[in-house]
Amino acid sequence: MKVLLHTCCGPCTVYPLEVLRRQGHEVSGYFFNPNIHPFREFKRRIKALVDFSEQKKFKVVIDRNYGLTEYLRKVVFHENERCSLCYDMRLEAVAEQAANQGFDAFTTTLLYSKYQRHELIKEKSEAIAQKLSVQFLYQDFREGWQQGIDESIAMELYRQPYCGCIYSEQERYDKKMRKRNLSDC
Repeated sequence: MKVLLHTCCGPCTVYPLEVLRRQGHEVSGYFFNPNIHPFREFKRRIKALVDFSEQKKFKVVIDRNYGLTEYLRKVVFHENERCSLCYDMRLEAVAEQAANQGFDAFTTTLLYSKYQRHELIKEKSEAIAQKLSVQFLYQDFREGWQQGIDESIAMELYRQPYCGCIYSEQERYDKKMRKRNLSDC
């Protein structure tokens, strides 16, 4: 199949791309991540993805529009639902691209992370796929978590220390936040 892979960053793309190619799929990438903060982090992730795409001959379209304002307009006053709202934004964008560009299916590197809400991503992707009449290719990539980390380090890719949003950045660096058990993401 011709598959469009939503990519959140270079390192998280390593293992999913390998698996999908091994399965015989023709894979292209789409970077759309309006949640990433600050702007310098957004730029670092794009650079890492470009480096990765060059090393792996991976065609990727990068939406370089820094969408923080749009993201914040969706999640402010809905912080406990921020991950769900963020998934909606990103998964709808990749599914629309897949449908409009003639891809057979779409999937996402979000399914690689042990820290994302996997079942919610799957549920949302299936609903969006049905709405837009494009197939969602489900794959649990978490089994390759360490392999992806090891390969991205070997490739000398920039590895981000948090999910990407302003809230996850605070949770990563604010000692008071780290001590709490946050179940919203």
